Amino acid sequence: MNAPIGVIDSGVGGLTVVKEMLRYLPNESIIYLGDTARCPYGTRSKEQVIEFTNQIVEKLSKMDIKMLVIACNTITAVALEGLQKRCPFPVIGVINAGAKAAIKATKTRSIAVIATPGTVKSGAYENAIYSLNSSSSITALACPRLVPLVESGQYQGEFALNLVEETLAPLKNSRFDTMILGCTHYPIIQELIEEVVGEEVHVVSSAEETAKHVKETLEFLHIERMDEHPPKHLFYTTGSVPIFQSIASSWLPLKDLQVKRIQL
Repeated sequence: MNAPIGVIDSGVGGLTVVKEMLRYLPNESIIYLGDTARCPYGTRSKEQVIEFTNQIVEKLSKMDIKMLVIACNTITAVALEGLQKRCPFPVIGVINAGAKAAIKATKTRSIAVIATPGTVKSGAYENAIYSLNSSSSITALACPRLVPLVESGQYQGEFALNLVEETLAPLKNSRFDTMILGCTHYPIIQELIEEVVGEEVHVVSSAEETAKHVKETLEFLHIERMDEHPPKHLFYTTGSVPIFQSIASSWLPLKDLQVKRIQL
């Protein structure tokens, strides 16, 4: 089935999932839509996130996608179940994938989760982790300042490092051997996070596990792309094209990356 896979996020963070999808699914076409104009979602109400998500999904549905990947933890936490019931195509989120990656990595079953306020409030990671290992110990921290840092494109240098240090300071006295990057924006600043938490902590993201899940689902449903021509990828943003283009070009191994502005 040669239709594209739709990928959505509140902004540029979902590009971390796209990067792994390009690696695991090199023959698949991807249409990405990032709602950068209204980012961040993590500080918004559940009702508003669902409203915005429905607008994005309606737009992508008209592009004849064969699958939807919610490359955003906040959207996954509040809207995944409803979309899975309503959409005529398979819908995959990132939270179960992140939980699975953490359980694989941890030796002490002590796990920290950093995420947006909305994701932390939902308790979605706790539920996902406990469903895999009920004896896990979980410490969750809301980090509302990290998404704007990434979206600004100013996520390198001393200022960014200091902001990450301040944000993660409440975890200083907590014990954990694994940290989940519970927002798809965070892998873009993973090196800074690893510098702050130290090399003894295994930092995991949901991106790779999500890409594997997408691959398995395509194979199970027999809807892989069989076209011998190279896949085509389209990227849409509701905000600044130059900022999106700059971040996407530095993050993704794609030449002639096409970014267009879209209205919802």
